[in-house]
Amino acid sequence: MEQNNNEIREYIAELIARAKKAQKAAESLTQKEVDELAAAITWEFVTDDKLVEELAQFSYNECRLGDVPSKIIKVKSKCRGVYYDVKNQKTVGVIEELPEKGLVRIAKPVGVIGSLVPSTQGEMHPILQAINAVKARDAVIFTPHPRAKKTTAKVTGMLRDIMKRYNVPEDLFMCIEDPSVEKTNELMKQCDLVIATGGHPMVVAAYSSGTPAFGVGAGNAIIYIDKSADLSDAAKKIKISKTFDLAAGCSCDNSLVIDEAVYDDMLTELKNVGAYLATPEEKIKIRKAIWPNWPEDLVLNRHIVASPAENIAKIAGISIPEGTSMILVEEDEVGAVTPFAGEKLCLVAAVYKSKDVDDAIRIINDNHAYSGAGHSCGIFSNNSGSVEELALRTYTTRVVVNQPQAVTNTGSWVCGMPFTSSLGCGTWGGNIASENISLKHYMNNTWVIRQIPNREPTDQELFEGFVAKK
Repeated sequence: MEQNNNEIREYIAELIARAKKAQKAAESLTQKEVDELAAAITWEFVTDDKLVEELAQFSYNECRLGDVPSKIIKVKSKCRGVYYDVKNQKTVGVIEELPEKGLVRIAKPVGVIGSLVPSTQGEMHPILQAINAVKARDAVIFTPHPRAKKTTAKVTGMLRDIMKRYNVPEDLFMCIEDPSVEKTNELMKQCDLVIATGGHPMVVAAYSSGTPAFGVGAGNAIIYIDKSADLSDAAKKIKISKTFDLAAGCSCDNSLVIDEAVYDDMLTELKNVGAYLATPEEKIKIRKAIWPNWPEDLVLNRHIVASPAENIAKIAGISIPEGTSMILVEEDEVGAVTPFAGEKLCLVAAVYKSKDVDDAIRIINDNHAYSGAGHSCGIFSNNSGSVEELALRTYTTRVVVNQPQAVTNTGSWVCGMPFTSSLGCGTWGGNIASENISLKHYMNNTWVIRQIPNREPTDQELFEGFVAKK
């Protein structure tokens, strides 16, 4: 039965009231207590193999997105990573002192967070946010994607059980169990902070809600392979990135830009790891399978999202070899002219041939201007100059070097990026943050400002080295 606007407002207001009460109680927790809660959540999902396997299977059964082994790895690895990042961070009381500047920083909660959970991360996303939230003494109300509502509700129930065991209010974590656009919009209006991880329309709605928000941009990771790259290594890592959770993540490789000097050799290496190169005729059928209504709209066929390659081939009506890991389509058009230039969320990648690094940067920037601005790109190269050029001249917040993109952007044990499930893409992607959303984004700061000796410089000191033009 549909609810009217007043009923929805009242329903959300009741959740907010409960969350605020729980959050107010959490404000009195000590540093030791919040550290213990963060450890308890992590322990629950890292050490209990059976629980995580059952959760991963439950998520797959509900959503039919990705694969169970990847979800198990995601939950365990990312939980460990987030906890590792926050374990020794101070979040209660004075957390920083700068005596030379007369400044003291005190951390305080942001309050009640309205969290938009994507369908592709219904099992992992709430857990990672919960670790950050308890450290910061926040409450979170999760609003799941309808496709993953049972999974998100199940995880929320687990988090509530943990809070209960540690004598902390369970209402620090709640979930809208029957989500709708109207309820999500109302939650965003009434909460203290929105963290929106999901489709572009919902992120736009978050920024339009009137509530402070951290949104994430659309993904469309583009990978450049230059002529100095270790091609075999690149192919293996591209496969890891592209096939992890069957390309459910926003950081999976959507396009490969290959230097013309190694183009044919790289295609051979990709075939060696199970990639299938579609013919021009098959490319048309694949386009129809992914975007049934193109060019009228760019709505993805939900049946190809995070689906096995053989299923995509079946929908497209083409034949591919048994064991195909991903499907490649050659492309020479960029931007809005071709939908293959954008995010695909499936095991299909566009392949471009570039003349040099300048041409590769053109392709990346043109495609990102169309889809995925600010998100990320990657490079396989042993030429530091190519890496520097790509980093300086692309409009991206992450440039991953000689690593699998999808498992690096959100934090890994062999890179220094904070572990997260939310990737800020800067103003290019319509976001306020150009970094991984992490613990610091879950806290407010109060600055104590004391007087220090006068440090105003003389004009000579201030303008040393500058010569004004007459």
